[in-house]
Amino acid sequence: MGTIDTENIAELKRMVQRISKERDAAIKENKDLNRAIQNMAQPPLLVAQVSRVLSKSFSIVRTPNGQEFLVPYPNFNLHSGDTVALNQNTLAIVKVLPSNVEAFVASMELDDKPKETYEDIGGLREILQDIREVVELPLSNPGIFEKMGIEAPAGVLLEGAPGTGKTLVARAVANATHATFIRLVGSELIQKFIGEGARIVREIFALAREKAPSVLFIDEIDAVASRRTPDSQVSDREVQRTLMQLLSELDGFNQIGGVKVVGATNRPDILDPAILRPGRFDRIIHFNLPEEPERVEIFKIHTRRMPLQEVNLRHWAHVTEGMSGADIRGVCTEAGMFAIRDNLDFIGEEQFQKAFNKFTQAKRFECKPIAMYS
Repeated sequence: MGTIDTENIAELKRMVQRISKERDAAIKENKDLNRAIQNMAQPPLLVAQVSRVLSKSFSIVRTPNGQEFLVPYPNFNLHSGDTVALNQNTLAIVKVLPSNVEAFVASMELDDKPKETYEDIGGLREILQDIREVVELPLSNPGIFEKMGIEAPAGVLLEGAPGTGKTLVARAVANATHATFIRLVGSELIQKFIGEGARIVREIFALAREKAPSVLFIDEIDAVASRRTPDSQVSDREVQRTLMQLLSELDGFNQIGGVKVVGATNRPDILDPAILRPGRFDRIIHFNLPEEPERVEIFKIHTRRMPLQEVNLRHWAHVTEGMSGADIRGVCTEAGMFAIRDNLDFIGEEQFQKAFNKFTQAKRFECKPIAMYS
């Protein structure tokens, strides 16, 4: 009888412990539900931006729809440009929101460096020297400019025909420097709504300053920096607003410091003169079509991993006059495709001849007559 009572007591204790745990879990769940109900019952807060701080009594805030309100200064510090949460009924500033760069802008930062290096660029020795002086040197050794009593160049504009290596050089710079590399295309700054393009420009430069030292590469910059004309249409006004914001960021009151800007375009003739002046783009580098010695280097670079068999690269560099580096790469790739179609394990002169004929017919180049060159 005593044994049975002991077993019953032990079982009752286990039941009490289990029920106590279930009670504690129910209490916690009840608190979580009450907290969620309270959060759902709270009115939503309005996100706005501080335009001006007038005094320790009032400040001016701007809502997303463009309206401005004079609101009481809160019991914490405010600065112009801060993003704040407003009570929707009283418009009182509830709290300052943390700075948050839009995901669209944050995605422009390259997490992984490009694979291209300076060794992957044929010719362009003087161009590489210029761009390294403008971009790499100020980031790696800024003290040398202070010693000489000059300001480091703020940016460089790469201009030339398509396929001459502008973007390739920018990718090699991104690989060589230890700075953060941010890339965007000029057309991405053209937005549907008024002020959106200018806001994106501000956020991009804010991200670049935050990540400094950094390199900001703007490809096809002519899409947003075209020349302003007196007879511009209404549709051009938003582009001009974005351009003015870009000009302000390049050389305004907010110094870009450890940010180097690299622009690229194949239409320098339509760029606005304001963006070409020193202080914004201090150096303009022109990319020409490669000369014959440079074409030899380009052929060697693009064929270094190809199983060539008795291919005279000097001959093909001679007959491809007028082709860009991208065109030469296309010829090499097409020669490899012909070898695959012919089920060969090597690439010979015949495959290059077929690739050259196909490529020149498609591009309609006025190349030199095909004759063996030694």
